[in-house]
Amino acid sequence: MDQPNLKEHQRINDILLGPLERPALAWLARIMPAWVTPDLLTAIGFLSSVLVAVSYGLTSVHPAFLWLASLGFVLNWFGDSLDGTLARYRKIERPHYGFFIDHLVDTASVVLIFIGLGLSPYVNLTVALLGAISYLQTSIVVYLLMITKGVFRISFAKIGPTEVRAMAILANAIIFFIGNPTFTTSLGVVALYDIIVVFVATLLLVFSIIVAVQTGAELARQDDLAREKKATVRKERRRTKVKTTRRSSTARGAIHGMPPA
Repeated sequence: MDQPNLKEHQRINDILLGPLERPALAWLARIMPAWVTPDLLTAIGFLSSVLVAVSYGLTSVHPAFLWLASLGFVLNWFGDSLDGTLARYRKIERPHYGFFIDHLVDTASVVLIFIGLGLSPYVNLTVALLGAISYLQTSIVVYLLMITKGVFRISFAKIGPTEVRAMAILANAIIFFIGNPTFTTSLGVVALYDIIVVFVATLLLVFSIIVAVQTGAELARQDDLAREKKATVRKERRRTKVKTTRRSSTARGAIHGMPPA
């Protein structure tokens, strides 16, 4: 089986914070000492997600741990966003290894963070797990898009992982200062942080469904055209073969003085 050319895929990262993030990552890549490697940054990103999860769990002891969780998000952004940038800057990319490890770590990080959030006193565990499912569903769409179209789409409607982290940090600050007020709805009592998580999860799910439907329709058209083209080629080959056979038969008849068939 041929390996996909991951190095030459189209990368789409049109995020809201891109004008700030891209220069920051380029500057960080230039100033990183030699001992800081992409693998080390990936490890920092993963350990930071562990810090976020543990911090959320410890908010049952004191809400000040929300700030530690926010610091974890910043460190997670640093490690997760800079590892690929640094590899490209130093021209030491390992496309297949990097793609596999980076997204394997991302998956584990997302699960840990949402579980930690669900174990906090602010978010219902079921709501947190629904958030994790939504994020992972979006990730699956991204990976399938990469495999089928060679397009690595990191952002949807200018929202990517960086914006999700920023929303989490903002939510932590809001909850720390005003608490976690509850609202009575037809579904029962719902906390503010539950609403924030549901909003983000719904946003991701809607984006992934829209992209999945659009991509599925586009791929169906491409496959239909390819099938029609193959059928046309086969018909043309059959016509050519028949013409060649007839010419050969005519030539043999002429040689033996026989009238053409």
